Amino acid sequence: MKPKLTKTFLIALLCLSCTISFAQTKSLFNGKDLTGWHSDVPAKDKDQNIRPSFIIRDGLLVSLGDPRGHLITDAVYQNYRIEIQYRFSAKPGNCGVLVHASTPRALYGMFPKSIEVQMMNQNAGDFWCIEEDIIVPDMEKRRGDKTKWGINGDKLRRIKKLTSNTLENPVGEWNKMIVECLDDQVKVWVNGKLANHGTNCTVRSGQIALQAEGSEVEFRKVVLKPIKKLSKD
Repeated sequence: MKPKLTKTFLIALLCLSCTISFAQTKSLFNGKDLTGWHSDVPAKDKDQNIRPSFIIRDGLLVSLGDPRGHLITDAVYQNYRIEIQYRFSAKPGNCGVLVHASTPRALYGMFPKSIEVQMMNQNAGDFWCIEEDIIVPDMEKRRGDKTKWGINGDKLRRIKKLTSNTLENPVGEWNKMIVECLDDQVKVWVNGKLANHGTNCTVRSGQIALQAEGSEVEFRKVVLKPIKKLSKD
């Protein structure tokens, strides 16, 4: 005799399904403190009393821009989708989210080994190779002279986004950046538009870092979800 599926049982099953789905999504920022993160600010080596580069203000995670450095997750992640909502609150400037980060201060004694997804005003969606590398279509058009490509020093490390159009909203308005990392691929959307898609990345996992790079940036959402496939364009 087959068991009877009661209305109460079905509701409970639906609730369990929703709970499991929700549990797969993780907010990396709790709105209260920097639990789950640590900062690496080189200037602090010489002055332990230097002002913090990252603070919580009005429930937002804020990169003050200076002293320059990085806010890095304690955990290592692989095969995920991260959604970041951010804005330059006062004036346009520079920032970025670094995926697959590992060795700290690997470049210029400042930047951790990683692939940077640029947030710099008017350039959001560019890749910067930091002691790691990635391949995109039309590499010479978007990266420059092939003989000068590289992953450190004065080599051509920037890979421009797919479009020359600015994808960000006006300064002061919120932007949504989505980055998907799956195996050796990294795919980026800015405000719903495909900005970049790289393959053959030299690294497949690592920490996630936010920059303090001279400009104040507010973050109101930093949410990560495991994935098994990339989203369509």
